[in-house]
Amino acid sequence: MIKKVAFDQLRPGMFVHDLNCGWLQHPFLRNRFKVHTDEDIQKFSQYGIREVYIDTLLGLDVADAQTEEEVKAEVHEKMVQVVEAQPIRPHPRPMREELTVARQVHHEANQAVHTIMTDIRVGKQIEVEQVNPVVERITESILRNQDALISLGRIKQKDAYTFQHSVNVCALLVSFCNAMEFAPKVIREIGLGGLLHDIGKMKVPLSILNKPGSLSEKEFEVMKAHVTLGQEILRETPNIPESAIIVAGQHHERYDGTGYPGQLKYDQISVFGQMASIVDVYDALTSNRIYHQGEEPTGVLRRLYEWSKFHFDQELVQRFIRTIGIYPVGSLVSLESGRLGIVIEQGQESLLKPVVRVIFDLKQGFKLSPRDVDLGKPVGQGGADRIVGYELPEKWKLNPFEYI
Repeated sequence: MIKKVAFDQLRPGMFVHDLNCGWLQHPFLRNRFKVHTDEDIQKFSQYGIREVYIDTLLGLDVADAQTEEEVKAEVHEKMVQVVEAQPIRPHPRPMREELTVARQVHHEANQAVHTIMTDIRVGKQIEVEQVNPVVERITESILRNQDALISLGRIKQKDAYTFQHSVNVCALLVSFCNAMEFAPKVIREIGLGGLLHDIGKMKVPLSILNKPGSLSEKEFEVMKAHVTLGQEILRETPNIPESAIIVAGQHHERYDGTGYPGQLKYDQISVFGQMASIVDVYDALTSNRIYHQGEEPTGVLRRLYEWSKFHFDQELVQRFIRTIGIYPVGSLVSLESGRLGIVIEQGQESLLKPVVRVIFDLKQGFKLSPRDVDLGKPVGQGGADRIVGYELPEKWKLNPFEYI
């Protein structure tokens, strides 16, 4: 049985099933292993690991610890309460209309970031006048309909992670800032910080940046330096706003002081830095990487909510969940009726009642002709169904984005 235990409950002889720190590069060779010594346990504390999941069939048990399923159910219920309290803000442009424009914006932004980062690696300077129009186009698309560009951010290539991640963080931060009702000038400055937040990685050796596995402690220290290096690059760049530099410098800080490079905690971290840390982790965990299979957004949001107990500001995590919804566009979901569908647009009245493109009948075991169901509509008007959970696309051997 898989159970969740706190750091002070760990004992030698327990078997770690999940380090519960998917946002952290750590020095452990594996994510699942038996704890042999107290020194092993102290390493958890050193790297800011506060809670882990153990497998009681392979090691010692903690009788009163919550099971993994109990934790998931509890967190999901809290997330439902969070989004139910959020009034829906209608998009100025329908998803299907914005998607065509968003594809072009996404393509151009990825090309621009690739050029910028390649230039930095060979010693050239960032030209802000060339970057600002990219941020402007991303912002305009997000303000028309955020779901279009954000959903495209889910389509990623493992070998282009660093470039695509930068574009996605920019788009997500712009959307987050808009939901926080920041001034337009601030939104664009924070978006610029998101686009350039990982620029320091261009000064990290490729052997470490692209290593297909866990980093050693020494390699991890080299990787961590990308934050300071990025700040230095941006401070040497004319016309970079201070808020953008803050985003780049604080996106790996953690609310409880276990982050880097400054081990800042609580209000020592700016709101911009705290928002960037949430967005950075969300996109990293939903991405396919050389050593990591991307997780589904709903599962990652649950983990973020869980981690907000220590590592992130709880209110900001809740605001982010309200921003993109528990089931973002592109999510594969199972319905109470026994059908599978893909979320193609958020609902007009509730984030729990999106428009779903139904494609499979689980009860009968066969594909259906795709049909759109608005879960916000009542019986007799095409609705009368509800989401009961999310599914892993690889389990069903399909690509949800082929249906959007």
